[in-house]
Amino acid sequence: METLVSQPEGVNACELLDNPEVLSDLRLFRSVSPHTMALYLDECGIKTIAPNELLLSPDRPNLHFYVVLDGTLQIHLDSVDQQALTTLSAGDCVGEMSILESKNPSAYVMAVEETRLLMIPHDTLWAMINVSHAIARNLLVILSQRVRSDNRIIADSVVIMRQYERKSVTDALTGLYNRHWMEDMFRRELRRCRIGDKPVCLIMIDVDGFKTYNNDYGHLVGDHALCCVADALRDHFRPTDLIARFGGDEFSVMLPDTSFEDALMVAERVRKGVSISNSTEIRDDVSQLTVSLGVAEADAADSLETLLERADAALYRSKLRGRNRVSR
Repeated sequence: METLVSQPEGVNACELLDNPEVLSDLRLFRSVSPHTMALYLDECGIKTIAPNELLLSPDRPNLHFYVVLDGTLQIHLDSVDQQALTTLSAGDCVGEMSILESKNPSAYVMAVEETRLLMIPHDTLWAMINVSHAIARNLLVILSQRVRSDNRIIADSVVIMRQYERKSVTDALTGLYNRHWMEDMFRRELRRCRIGDKPVCLIMIDVDGFKTYNNDYGHLVGDHALCCVADALRDHFRPTDLIARFGGDEFSVMLPDTSFEDALMVAERVRKGVSISNSTEIRDDVSQLTVSLGVAEADAADSLETLLERADAALYRSKLRGRNRVSR
């Protein structure tokens, strides 16, 4: 559990002048003369905080710029209970943004272990910047590195966000788009074709006897078979066709700018293609899979729901007629 940072210990920072090697390791004071540092270190303090002690918080103002002398700090964005955004060690600085912007800190900063810090008051930091070009330059370098680090974190976050977005619309097993994506994109495509007075057709596809197949050979073989069917659909539909896993062993495909007769021909080609693909992809001791397809063309009054109903009814007719066929 976090604890509030304790009051300053009152240790004067001038003791650092007796350890020039320590000062030379601090990025803020690189190439800064001991005389210049002596002018301001008298106004600074050295503070030691315990493990899990909270140094900075968005809930309270910050009046100091901190330089880590030894130990480790972690930065957390929304809560100290969340994973740390980054870690700071000896020579690193923290608190500069709240000083420069005169705002509360934007994150939580907590000690991982016992940590010793150089505390530079707000007014003293500005005085240092005004007097010493070296300190101003060093602070600029620190800030630019912080921005670069933040940009890298943002870029990584964007990649992760896109991965999550992709997962949210993609079926985990087959890699096809899922029903959530289908309902959104099919509706958009149906509206686009209607506005442009273009034909659009919908095909419902069902793997024949898949429940029995799953029971006979097991779910792993069944999952592999569904992936083979999905691959065959990708191979035999056109790049402009929208393919999705509707659920279970059913798939749905929207064919924009496609007449009913052309959609029937595409469906027949896919039916044959799935059978051929399965004969090469599924192991020899397992029955080959076939698919039944139902095709419907959208009319002016159709919603996505009514179009799906008519395509599903056509699919049902394929089942009644013996499966492994295309019906309208």
